[in-house]
Amino acid sequence: MGSGIIHHYIVEYIGEDHLFMSFYILNIIFGIISYKLGFARELPLLKSIIVYILLIIGMFVITIFNLLGLPITESLIIISLVLAIYRYRMYRERKARQEEE
Repeated sequence: MGSGIIHHYIVEYIGEDHLFMSFYILNIIFGIISYKLGFARELPLLKSIIVYILLIIGMFVITIFNLLGLPITESLIIISLVLAIYRYRMYRERKARQEEE
C-alpha cells in the first residue's frame, strides 16, 4: 500500500511480517533525533522522560499514517538532515566568533 523508498526497501529485505515494527522503530529513532537537534531544551530528568514517552506514543499514531502511504519516515530523515546541517553551521559560526574575540 505504501509508496515510499523506505517502504519498498523494508518489504524487499525484511518482509511484510515486520513492516509496522520496522517503521515504528525508524520513526522513533528519527523523531528523537529531530527533537534533540531542533526542539530540545534542558529539562529535569522526570520531564525529559515524560517528553520521550509522549514522543514514543505519538510515533505509534504517525506510523499508522506511514503504512497508509504517507512518506513519514522519509520526511523525518530529511528533517533530521536539515537540522543537523543547521546545527553544524551554528556551531561553526559560534566557534568563529569566539576565535575573533
